[in-house]
Amino acid sequence: MDEKPFKIFVVEDDEWYNRLLVHNLSLNPDYEIESFTCGKDCLDNLHKNPDVVTLDYRLPDMKGIDVLKQIKEENEEIHVVMISGQDEIEVVVDLLKYGAYDYIVKTKDIRERLLNTVSNIRKGESLKREIVSLRKEVKKKYSYQNTIVGSSPAIQKIYSLIEKATRTNITVTVTGETGTGKELVAKAIHYNSARAGNSFVAVNVAAIPNDLVESELFGHEKGAFTGANFSRIGKFEEADGGTLFLDEIGEMDSALQAKLLRALQEKEVVRVGSNKPVKTNCRIIIATNKNLQDEVRQGRFRQDLYFRLIGLPIELPPLRERGNDLIALAKHFISEFCHENGLPLKTLSAEATDKLRAYKFPGNVRELKSVIELAVTLSDDKEIHGDNIFLGNESLLPEILDEEMTLREFDIRIVKRMLAKYGNNTRLVAEKLDIGIATIYRMLKKENGTTSSE
Repeated sequence: MDEKPFKIFVVEDDEWYNRLLVHNLSLNPDYEIESFTCGKDCLDNLHKNPDVVTLDYRLPDMKGIDVLKQIKEENEEIHVVMISGQDEIEVVVDLLKYGAYDYIVKTKDIRERLLNTVSNIRKGESLKREIVSLRKEVKKKYSYQNTIVGSSPAIQKIYSLIEKATRTNITVTVTGETGTGKELVAKAIHYNSARAGNSFVAVNVAAIPNDLVESELFGHEKGAFTGANFSRIGKFEEADGGTLFLDEIGEMDSALQAKLLRALQEKEVVRVGSNKPVKTNCRIIIATNKNLQDEVRQGRFRQDLYFRLIGLPIELPPLRERGNDLIALAKHFISEFCHENGLPLKTLSAEATDKLRAYKFPGNVRELKSVIELAVTLSDDKEIHGDNIFLGNESLLPEILDEEMTLREFDIRIVKRMLAKYGNNTRLVAEKLDIGIATIYRMLKKENGTTSSE
């Protein structure tokens, strides 16, 4: 049920028909009904913000169309359902032109049509409120501090640049090593800009085969190539009014670079298999882990496209240069992972903290996130210990997978490692491995005739 009652004004001068409308609408206990017999009384009460007004076309003091116009002038969000004893098409067209939601002809059997119309309005309003709520949540999620955790000078500089980027539609180039969070920065810019209400569309250029990139970006017409069984809009059109994020732009084929340059300059695209240009209006944010200036010098990236794209440069620092941000991020990922998986919050031991600080994290924030999620999973108590942290080439089973053994020998080795880890507690190991206690005894007996006590 909605948080506030769904308020409906009934405006009808015929006393019997007024009661009929009120009765029909009152069948839904969620509706709050208030009735009037003239246009002026309705207009004087618009400050009560009704969701719907059912409005008689002919009133004793005013024309229904004039009441409709004044309602829409005062509050465009109010839905007006016109009710009339006539069905002249010219009248209907005029009323719809001035903002009427629907036009219903007066009959004794109006109930079903009226209730369906009001129900559809209510569903639409609920959906609209849900969209507004979701947009607020998305904006909160992608606020600068929630998107990029840290307080180092390098990150404070990034916050400042993101804020500047949100004020205009300038093209933004985000650079940095793999795993530093380039797409998160792009989302933070979009969801804190004037375009936040429209789409954020991300395209990883490196992940699309060269012969499909043009169709992906610009769309194609039916029959444009083998397999094009229907027309399809491209990412430029999909992002119209919003933001198009082109990741790994340095991997784009040189032939397509020229078409991209034209699309950016003309603000229009031509679908594959068509000659008709389609106007687009999307903000461009690009990202790359390459040095585009070097790519230009090497002849792999067009200089004119480089100058068209560079816009506001934002360079993300590697994690190893962010000082105490490392531990702040680790704690953030612990909290996030525990919350998502319904686990009690865990803390980092001093040993685990030191181990994290001593590592350079070549995979940056992305690698840290994976390390922390594994550590939380492996931890058996409320604290994450050093032996729960696996870095670089460290393996969960360092010696097992490097040896050639039968499957039975693998099973025995795993059981013995678990027994050593859990103090030869056979019952606990059986629970951890989801096997029977007798199975453990049998496996060990076959190996060397020994058993472990609980």
